[in-house]
Amino acid sequence: MKTWDEYKDYVKGLDPDSKKEMEEIEDLSALISAVIKQRNDLGMTQRELAELSGLPQSSVARIETMKITPKPDTFLKILHPLGLKLTISK
Repeated sequence: MKTWDEYKDYVKGLDPDSKKEMEEIEDLSALISAVIKQRNDLGMTQRELAELSGLPQSSVARIETMKITPKPDTFLKILHPLGLKLTISK
């Protein structure tokens, strides 16, 4: 049985497209994890975050479980009430 990290490395080694897709998944996962951590650190529920973001609670839940990938403007709506900023670097 492989660990998750071993599996990710395996997929990345398949071909350049698989590597790119896995890296995108890892990046999105890191962003969503930061959102969930900050929301929990603030003692905020998904419903409260949704209300402050102007989104349905179901959308926040689907974003947090990575069932959907938010559009950039939607993601920024979620970051604002959490006091988070999106920084892009190379």
